[in-house]
Amino acid sequence: MNWDQISGKWKEMTGSVKAKWGDLTDDEIAEIDGNREALEGKIQAKYGKTKEQAKAEVDAFLNDN
Repeated sequence: MNWDQISGKWKEMTGSVKAKWGDLTDDEIAEIDGNREALEGKIQAKYGKTKEQAKAEVDAFLNDN
């Protein structure tokens, strides 16, 4: 699945996002609202990841969905 598909189905994808990154709150997921850069930023902040690590995690998430 590509990011455009996820962005377009963000409300349906929030459960998968929450399952993958359980430390993200519902408010944070709502704030991301399908924006990949916002998701990567939240992953960096919550999990102490580098920008490259967060991008790699999002890429892996795309491949799994």
